[in-house]
Amino acid sequence: MSESTTTATANIGVVGLAVMGSNLARNLAGREGNTVAVFNRHPDRTRTLTAEHPEAGFVASESYDDFVASLARPRTAIILVKAGAPTDAVISELASRFEPGDIIVDGGNANFHDTIRREADLKASGIHFVGMGVSGGEEGALHGPSLMPGGTAQSYETLGPILRTIAAVAPDGEPCVTHVGTDGAGHFVKMVHNGIEYADMQLIAEAYDLIRRGTGKSPAEIADVFAEWNTGELESYLIEITAEVLRQVDAETGAPLVDVILDEAGAKGTGAWTVQNALDLGVPTSGIAEAVFARSLSSRRAQREAAADLPGPETEWKVDDVDGFIEDVRQALYASKIVAYSQGFDEIIAGAEQFGWDIHKGDIAKIWRAGCIIRARFLNRISDAYAEDPSLVALAVAPYFRDAITGGQAPWRRIVATAAQAGIPTPAFSSSLAYYDGLRADRLPAALIQGQRDFFGAHTYRRVDKPGVFHTLWSGDRSEITIESSN
Repeated sequence: MSESTTTATANIGVVGLAVMGSNLARNLAGREGNTVAVFNRHPDRTRTLTAEHPEAGFVASESYDDFVASLARPRTAIILVKAGAPTDAVISELASRFEPGDIIVDGGNANFHDTIRREADLKASGIHFVGMGVSGGEEGALHGPSLMPGGTAQSYETLGPILRTIAAVAPDGEPCVTHVGTDGAGHFVKMVHNGIEYADMQLIAEAYDLIRRGTGKSPAEIADVFAEWNTGELESYLIEITAEVLRQVDAETGAPLVDVILDEAGAKGTGAWTVQNALDLGVPTSGIAEAVFARSLSSRRAQREAAADLPGPETEWKVDDVDGFIEDVRQALYASKIVAYSQGFDEIIAGAEQFGWDIHKGDIAKIWRAGCIIRARFLNRISDAYAEDPSLVALAVAPYFRDAITGGQAPWRRIVATAAQAGIPTPAFSSSLAYYDGLRADRLPAALIQGQRDFFGAHTYRRVDKPGVFHTLWSGDRSEITIESSN
């Protein structure tokens, strides 16, 4: 490492000055008490940022040596570069220059398994590694995101006060940041946040589709419906921006923009990660999974075109009571939304148990109340539910959510049944209702499945009337034998 004459004046640094990194750096610089060092692999980007925002007082560097030298101890640097190899490269550069007690923060959308690995690799050198989920997009990074840092408690003593200066602020004045847990906990929770986001967006899209097909309302008229919904229990960022998108008119054609956009939804992978890890953890996240699969199906253009002339319902669907139908959709949306969040929190609980994280579920709901994409009014209800019963086994059984689903159950069933009869795909609505019915079922057909498994693979089964593990000699005299006694 070459010598540097740079003076250590910055209390926080940012590496990676694309839009997210630049906006987060500006956010940090705009808060009292922060002096921000900035560095980018391409110096032109650093020069542009400092030239465009002289008021920020950035300490700019064009080499890693100068960047590290500009940071006061314990050195703290936030990385916002592309996930994977680029992140590893930056970590390597910083780690070779940092000292024990210094802190490296990865603010990108990393896979939490990578975060666990990186934290373990750096622990031996005494450097703290923090995987931090950042939600809110470019605007959130600039004006106040929801922040989900993991890492050691010691690192949070330094990092926490800085992050609280830039985090979004909830309506009650609390900053939307908390120490989530050790090593990969922060990125795990951010992953689940994104999975819930997938489900929420799919549910909203299905609600829009049902209303448009069933009532013939224009996108602008449906925007008014969503704007009205946003004044009640469905109030959320996603409902708010849905109304904005539906009101937008394409300047070139004069048509509603939503009719001009190609109906192929993109994805960056975090939704799929949520489902994959839920499978590994044995947690049913069917609503999130169907939202991921719906995006995949939307992109199967050749298959959809080939199947376009497949037969559907023989009778034409017509809604007689438009206002009543829209209200049914609203209640079905709310009930399904409860299921999506419930499944997401189930995965957080399972992940915490699997990886030894002390995650406070109510605190997670609190930091999602502002700044993040899934911010919504009813997150207060989730926080309250876990405060009242920290061992709550499922959100759906908490009194508020039980009452909400009870009140919306009949409309929910009508909407799912109507959609099936009309040939309108509602995978998230339907799977959410199926999950709810499975959750409340006194007995499931899994008994038959276990019998089948025992028949072809001697996988054994348990009985309802006595303890132990058993197997039927299916290819013999079909007598039952005990594989494992109750002891």
